Amino acid sequence: MNTYIVVSSKPWNRHLSSRLQQRVGGKWLQIKRKEEFVYKQLKKIEPKYILIPHWSYIIPEKIFENFECIVFHMTDLPYGRGGSPLQNLIKEGHEQTQISAIQVEKDLDAGDIYLKRPLSLLGTAEEIFIRADKVIEEMIVNIIEEDPEPKRQQGQVVTFSRRKPEDSRIKGITGLEELFDHIRMLDAEGYPNAFLETESFRLEFKRASLKTDKLLADVRIFQK
Repeated sequence: MNTYIVVSSKPWNRHLSSRLQQRVGGKWLQIKRKEEFVYKQLKKIEPKYILIPHWSYIIPEKIFENFECIVFHMTDLPYGRGGSPLQNLIKEGHEQTQISAIQVEKDLDAGDIYLKRPLSLLGTAEEIFIRADKVIEEMIVNIIEEDPEPKRQQGQVVTFSRRKPEDSRIKGITGLEELFDHIRMLDAEGYPNAFLETESFRLEFKRASLKTDKLLADVRIFQK
């Protein structure tokens, strides 16, 4: 019996391994914490694939050199290598993207590609991540059942920079649509929400809705 490992710390992937076990069989495990993702433990398990839908840490070289590790990156690689792909895509005005399933190698997001699948970028960040979870499930089933041969990336490399919490500040935005995109692309659990600050308060924005001449949003106000 083959063993497969899903690596993700995010809540929208929490049922992915159980759904996959029902669909393709085998033994499925899920790793959620960095301290669990270590070579010594993986060696005891000897997984056929390590499948990584959402992970914010560097994958140790000893792991990807000894196990077949597949990352699911939310851009049409080689466009959009690097950090914060969802936020950078929306900031650049994209409404659609591709999820690329790639081999993990030393250079970030530069591995050979198993397959790509389209993904809509409409909605909040959390809605997009939930939608991506379903797409990634289908991609994993395809990889296990069809065993596609990974191919080298083709095209011009464009690299994204990882966003910092300070980048969530509402600053230099003049239009409602741009503000709407800024709020929605940060509206997910574990992400620093769009915010404004005054001398005494910090205002954080979620659940934005764009109307003809205005924008509605939930706001949380914190005393500094």
